[in-house]
Amino acid sequence: MALAEAVRGRLVSWPRVVLFGDSITEFSFQEGGWGATLANRLVRKCDVVNRGFSGYNTRWAKLILPRLLAPGAAAESTAAVTVFFGANDSALRDVNPKQHVPLEEYAANLTSMVRYLKSIGIIEDRIILITPPPLQESAWEKECLAKGDKLNRRNVTTGEYAQACVRVARDCGTDVLDLWTLMQKDQDFSCYLSDGLHLSLKGNHFLVGQLWSHLENRLSALPSLLPYWRDVDPQHPELTLLGGAQE
Repeated sequence: MALAEAVRGRLVSWPRVVLFGDSITEFSFQEGGWGATLANRLVRKCDVVNRGFSGYNTRWAKLILPRLLAPGAAAESTAAVTVFFGANDSALRDVNPKQHVPLEEYAANLTSMVRYLKSIGIIEDRIILITPPPLQESAWEKECLAKGDKLNRRNVTTGEYAQACVRVARDCGTDVLDLWTLMQKDQDFSCYLSDGLHLSLKGNHFLVGQLWSHLENRLSALPSLLPYWRDVDPQHPELTLLGGAQE
């Protein structure tokens, strides 16, 4: 069969999970990262798309979201979206005004992004908000001092933003993963962090385990796309792979 004839078959619709967030999302495709692990679990069922932007806060994220997800087939095929911001918004205003976003605005920005996602057909059942993880201050202070800066975040402040994220999820009817609270159930949560702010290998494993418990019911029933190789007719592969899609 000529390739041009095969192209006339129906396009395979590939669902996707979109990970939208800051550096903790951007770095999630590194070796052992939570995004990479999720993609491996979902291989041949759906694509996992990394839309993480290091250093971004919700003020900037709200502006770019419509450029990343627009109405149409892409939105319709989106099986889940994670919205994972707050680690930068909660930076101390007096020390890090560029990234800081006031608490009330942070909540409003999250609400605005959820409403936008709903407006393009991604219902609340497919949206998962993730709170920032806790901050291990002594480790992060070393990182700041190495760059000639002062400690620019506080765990108690990060907790206020995490609580606001939980409230937004409750008010908007979306799911939420309260990473700030869950990680601190372990008395020494520093093991989950590589530098006091970003996730260690153990932190990545923890996050993907917690996130999968939210995603499993939504995604585990998705079928594997295209037939298993043993099921392909070697004499007439087009009958197996294209089926009734030929014209």
